[in-house]
Amino acid sequence: MNKTFLSRNAAASLLLGVAMTASAQATKFLSSNHCIYRVDNSQKVLLLPVQEKAEMCNVKVIDGNSQVKALNIRLASNHIDYYVPLYISEFKDSKNISLDIHVNGTYRNDGGISSFTCWKNMKYADSYDTTNTEPYRPVYHHTPTYGWMNDPNGMFYKDGVWHLYFQYNPYGSQWENMTWGHSTSTDLMHWKFEGTPVQPDAWGTIFSGSAVVDHNNTAGFGNGTVVAMYTSAGENQTQSLAYSTNNGKTFTKYEGNPIITSNTPDFRDPHMFWNEDIKKWNMILAEGQHMNIYSSDDLKAWKLESQFGAEYGNHSGVWECPDLMKLRVRGTDKYKWMLICNINPGGPFGGSATQYFVGDFDGKKFTCETAPEVTRWMDYGKDHYATVTFDNAPDGRRVAMAWMSNWQYANQVPTKQYRSGNSIPRDLDLYEYEGNTYCGVTPSPELKAARPKKSTKTLSESCEMVVTLKGNATITLFNELGEKVVMTYDDKIRTFSMDRTKSGQKDFSDDFAALTTAPVHGKMTQLRLFIDRSSIEAFDAEGRMAMTNLVFPTKPYNKVSIKGKGKYVVYNLK
Repeated sequence: MNKTFLSRNAAASLLLGVAMTASAQATKFLSSNHCIYRVDNSQKVLLLPVQEKAEMCNVKVIDGNSQVKALNIRLASNHIDYYVPLYISEFKDSKNISLDIHVNGTYRNDGGISSFTCWKNMKYADSYDTTNTEPYRPVYHHTPTYGWMNDPNGMFYKDGVWHLYFQYNPYGSQWENMTWGHSTSTDLMHWKFEGTPVQPDAWGTIFSGSAVVDHNNTAGFGNGTVVAMYTSAGENQTQSLAYSTNNGKTFTKYEGNPIITSNTPDFRDPHMFWNEDIKKWNMILAEGQHMNIYSSDDLKAWKLESQFGAEYGNHSGVWECPDLMKLRVRGTDKYKWMLICNINPGGPFGGSATQYFVGDFDGKKFTCETAPEVTRWMDYGKDHYATVTFDNAPDGRRVAMAWMSNWQYANQVPTKQYRSGNSIPRDLDLYEYEGNTYCGVTPSPELKAARPKKSTKTLSESCEMVVTLKGNATITLFNELGEKVVMTYDDKIRTFSMDRTKSGQKDFSDDFAALTTAPVHGKMTQLRLFIDRSSIEAFDAEGRMAMTNLVFPTKPYNKVSIKGKGKYVVYNLK
């Protein structure tokens, strides 16, 4: 859970209170869009002023005569939206640090970049204040302390700790500088930021991937070593390996990188797993609009076994972020395999979404049991994407988390200190209904464990609301400003819908206002709603429907109305 938020002005005062303005004379202008900024190496943190609508700046960090880092940042030209830190302490062995800054765009007609406000507002500080300044930051969802986040990746469980890595931009709250951020939790509810253990290198920025616990030292890095594979996004997308002998806190990159290459432009997001059926490692990787399936004995040398995807499911966008897992069919002794395929665009209500396929897998080839034209969605909201599961989860569980946003508007949602959160954790299984097998999506049991002992009838901005239904029902969450979210369960045709067209702020994107509708495979008697400041996640309590949508009310929803036979209780989650 996150700290109580302060006003933006109060947080700014805290930041400025510990900061020291850098000398403007540190900047040496070389042309209308090129300069050198000399860094005071005696300081710990350089605070960089960002303006989200400014031109992108390409920055090389130079130690003496050698480049030690590169990043892209929108340095403020005439208005400061927020600051981000460059940790000088990261270059602890350096004696002479300079920033070689090239500003994109043409400035010959307006005096060049020397008039930018950023140069006079560079500040040094002993630390970077991450006190929450955002009223929309969730309380019990994982978010980055600052900066941009998208896909979860590299997730694993080890020694009682859940490790979540994520696509991260430490130098702004829009997509850029892809790095693996790292957070840990012991209960899937409270998260601690652990830093950026996998950073860009000569092979490119760090796109999505996976991490596994190598219990039997198959890779030769040691028993219990955490081995990660990720996409190196350089001129082409290739796959690279890294390993950690300290439970994922730091990684050593494999000297033989990249280990898998292709001439396909979209070639990314490797997901590895141990397949006990064949006593080998398997990996599934997205290539364009199909999936490649590989096998390996040592996590280093991979054999391409087969491909899946031609003509199956939705192909309206690029296939990404795959996963493949063996699951028990609920209430039976049967097991089947499920292949997760995230796609952008092509979602049921526009933009990005998660589809899945059920079938059989022999360690080499996945065979889908449904007809090629069938598309099944794991979540019917607008804001559920890049869904993958944790490796090595206890008790054979398959615990998934998603990126809670949509590529249609992810860069424009009304937050600035950070952008994007993850969904609540969800346990996956399979169930049968009318002769078909579907993915069951149930809030992980850690959510019930987080409930207070007593329920209430009072709606709060961060809570779980449990609604008991008898037939048709319409549930409305609203505030005194008339902002509302209307949810309707139709028992006759077995559908659930959520209307956020009047939910609050929406003018940041024409694609945001939406009515989303999901099938419910069976009669729904209990609805679980997870409300957390800027999101609503709705679940059939039996796991037969899931819907995730962002909302941005200007005041929290504090009232509830139910039409039909239904009653509710609220568990406030602080």
